[in-house]
Amino acid sequence: MTTPDPADTLTHFDASGQAHMVDVGAKTPTERLARARGRILMQAATLERVREGSSAKGDVLGVARLAGIMAAKKCGDLIPLCHPLPLTHVRVGFTLQDDPPAVLCEAVAQTEGKTGVEMEALTAVSVALLTVYDMCKAVDKGMVMDGIALLEKRGGKSGHWLREGEVPL
Repeated sequence: MTTPDPADTLTHFDASGQAHMVDVGAKTPTERLARARGRILMQAATLERVREGSSAKGDVLGVARLAGIMAAKKCGDLIPLCHPLPLTHVRVGFTLQDDPPAVLCEAVAQTEGKTGVEMEALTAVSVALLTVYDMCKAVDKGMVMDGIALLEKRGGKSGHWLREGEVPL
């Protein structure tokens, strides 16, 4: 029997298959960055309301931006085996797309630490898009979130990773 390549193992399980929090104590802190994105598809009229800021609940993208930032900061509380991290920066931005009508979200999370910030960037995108849904659901219950994916990560032993090609949207 061959020993599995460590790159092929699921690090959140110990040798007996029990879930555990990965021990990062011996790792050297490095600058870490992760960038993620996703989108929420909606009716054209809903997108126009978002664009004009005429939602009954107010500034949809402003509230969603704050929700995404807050979610990144709470990632360790939301995902059971995720380390709580002292984030040095979180940026959440939006692009409005007309065809098909959608709001695209991109988030960047950064820290100087012993473990990466991929989960923080992905959580920021997910919660920002969920917030757009919540703010607009009164007029468009059929919105669909998709394409949530990691685009890039930097730092740590594995170095720089960049997604090749487009995420299917």
